[in-house]
Amino acid sequence: MNSFADVLLPLPIKGSFTYSIPEALQYQAAVGKRVVVPFGKSRLYTGIVRAVHDNAPEKYSAKDIALVLDDHAIVNYFQMEFWEWMAAYYMCNVGEVMQAALPSAFLISSETRIVLNDDLKIDPSSFTDREYLVFEALSLKNVLSYKDVADILGIKTIHPLLKDMFDKGIIGFYEELRESYKAKTETFIALAATYCDAKQLSAAFASLTKAAKQEDVLMQLVSLAGKNLESFTISKKKFLKIEGVSVSGLQALIGKNIIVEEQREIGRLNAYDEATHDAKGLNDDQRRAHSEIQEQFQKHEVVLLHGVTGSGKTEIYIHLIEEQIKLGKQVLYLLPEIALTTQIIRRLQHVLGDEVGIYHSRYSMNERVEVWNKLQKKGGYQVVLGARSALFLPFDNLGLIIVDEEHESSFKQQEPAPRYHARDMAVVLGNKHKAKVLLGSATPSVDSYHNAIHEKYGLVKLEKRHGGIMMPEIFCADVQEEKRKKKMKSIFSSLLLSNMETALENREQIILFQNRRGFAPMLECNLCGHTPKCNKCDVSLTYHKALNLLKCHYCGYAEKKAISCAACGSVEVALVGFGTQKIEEEIALVFPKAKVGRMDWDTTRTKNAYQQIIGDFEDKSIDILVGTQMVSKGLDFDNVALVGVLNADQMLNFPDFRAHERAYQMMSQVSGRAGRKNKRGKVVIQTYSPDHNIIRYVIDSNYEALYHSEILLRRNFKYPPFYRLVGITVKHQSLDLVNAAAAYFAGILKESLDEAEVLGPEFPSIARIRGEYIKNILVKIPRNATTNKTKNTILFKIELFQITEPFKKCRLIIDVDPV
Repeated sequence: MNSFADVLLPLPIKGSFTYSIPEALQYQAAVGKRVVVPFGKSRLYTGIVRAVHDNAPEKYSAKDIALVLDDHAIVNYFQMEFWEWMAAYYMCNVGEVMQAALPSAFLISSETRIVLNDDLKIDPSSFTDREYLVFEALSLKNVLSYKDVADILGIKTIHPLLKDMFDKGIIGFYEELRESYKAKTETFIALAATYCDAKQLSAAFASLTKAAKQEDVLMQLVSLAGKNLESFTISKKKFLKIEGVSVSGLQALIGKNIIVEEQREIGRLNAYDEATHDAKGLNDDQRRAHSEIQEQFQKHEVVLLHGVTGSGKTEIYIHLIEEQIKLGKQVLYLLPEIALTTQIIRRLQHVLGDEVGIYHSRYSMNERVEVWNKLQKKGGYQVVLGARSALFLPFDNLGLIIVDEEHESSFKQQEPAPRYHARDMAVVLGNKHKAKVLLGSATPSVDSYHNAIHEKYGLVKLEKRHGGIMMPEIFCADVQEEKRKKKMKSIFSSLLLSNMETALENREQIILFQNRRGFAPMLECNLCGHTPKCNKCDVSLTYHKALNLLKCHYCGYAEKKAISCAACGSVEVALVGFGTQKIEEEIALVFPKAKVGRMDWDTTRTKNAYQQIIGDFEDKSIDILVGTQMVSKGLDFDNVALVGVLNADQMLNFPDFRAHERAYQMMSQVSGRAGRKNKRGKVVIQTYSPDHNIIRYVIDSNYEALYHSEILLRRNFKYPPFYRLVGITVKHQSLDLVNAAAAYFAGILKESLDEAEVLGPEFPSIARIRGEYIKNILVKIPRNATTNKTKNTILFKIELFQITEPFKKCRLIIDVDPV
């Protein structure tokens, strides 16, 4: 009887496809293994076996599996269940989840190769010039890729030419598999087993009396091995660095089989080779919170730890992790930003050593594969620290998930699908594994706090800073008043400057926060008001002084800064506003002796850039650190006396129903960096609205007041947590088509959705990005409504939309629970 396998493919297509298992692969194909399968006319893809059974597909003839890639399953039952749940909730395909979940090195695909036809019957003299160039190249090289042909001919569109050559019988095609992952290896050397015997070794030395270099090399190896001649090995690279060891001498001994060499897989992951230490003891408040968390876990699967900045939440996490390790369980520790992992990695490894694995997007493709593989091995990682993608790792014995800074919007995946929220999916993953989930934050999201006070989650509070340190003293600088009295010096208020001077005199450090990178937000003509804009997006270009470029932060378009206005020709053009680059430059003018560092997206693109900047600040090599929201997230510095928030109004006036919540969170979090140890810190908030209620809540550290004001607005205006949101975006390069398509789609939704409310279509604040116009539709679903029924209706209408001319040319993007 034939066997069949349901195979998941990393493509935006529904469900799985059934393939026949050839007899030769019957005992190899198994659930969770990767297989290479044909899909479409000729392409080969890597898929994951979802199920093995005896049922042939009814609607099509099953193709054969071409190859089984793995000796053991690389994906387990929990993962596939999780993928399917996520696909259903976020209204995407399982293949899209699979594409996001697996390291790209696992997803082998085929590449079309071009070869000469073995049975070529045409005289080359009849070829066109371009055909002859391809023929000549193939005669020399045998095989070409599409890119090779394009480079040879100097053109981009090569498919019509290749089709003609194929039809004439000049060339043929075949598919070649490309495997991305390559194990890292190193050459090790050792004394050959024969010469580990004392007599044989003496004979070897005797034979080398006239080969001084070889004798020296052998003597060095024997000396290093000592009494461990049979087991001693050393890296060849390391051995050659030893004084007296010559390359020629070593190679001669290898040639004589006195020394042997061997290639070994060494891995790319840095081992922690320092001594580990016991976790720090908890103080009374931390012990109480730790005990309450354990009690709450008896009643709830999810617990929210609401602890003020500097209260010592991380130490509680470490104690909880140690308890899980003793039970033989795995722990996943999620952080919103890679920047945060730098400090916390050290703290965890200090206690747990090599039991901690790290997984995030700054790791290379090969490093991510090695973390994945090590987690599956016996004695592999018990704790994984990572950003949102770490949710997809192959855990099989998960006991605890910690989501630190759970309020952070960075936990939400924006592009591409699945557009998931890691905090919410951590709760689902915990449920699948029957693991507990701990959410931690000094400024919880309104949604999580609502769940906690309504006892869907447990709630534990830490209201005092560790060591009895007081919360920072927060002052408000009225920018409008300071400008009226001409007290502003560049972009700094007199209140901020005087506190900066005091901090620098006391050799204390300062953090300045501005949530906008670049030098200045825009260039403006003083005569006509013209502002240079991106030619593909409806945004003004941001000036980056170091490059002397105006750049778009959405699509990457850049142009040189013009001397005169492009509209009227006036030379009276001025920079308006300020970003982190300008702050850095202005500080150098005001405090020329201060050492200034900058931490934003532009300075942290490389793998170890975060670690370098944070390390320099910890070592006090930087006096003033200027940064975007990266500096606000959970970093712990000993010597920060002052934090300056340079433009609070930018956060308060953002057009989003969560703007006030996020402004409070960001200002409170960055304020919490001040006075972390030994003394009370100070915070200066510069604003045009010193009486704004959100700023008053920040000054008073009054999260409860923020929550109650926000929850009232959410209830009145039908927003989460009282309603679920599904955002639908219509995109196309034609403005007229987008307008018509969005109106049509909103219309057919409103006809069918009785329980939900459909808003729009409306243009967002930025109506064109990367050359495509955008219109948004928002569906609000009451909590007591049948969410799945509404989602199924939306999906049905999308299918209808995608076969309707001319609207099927538009792209529809679904975002469940947009942030």
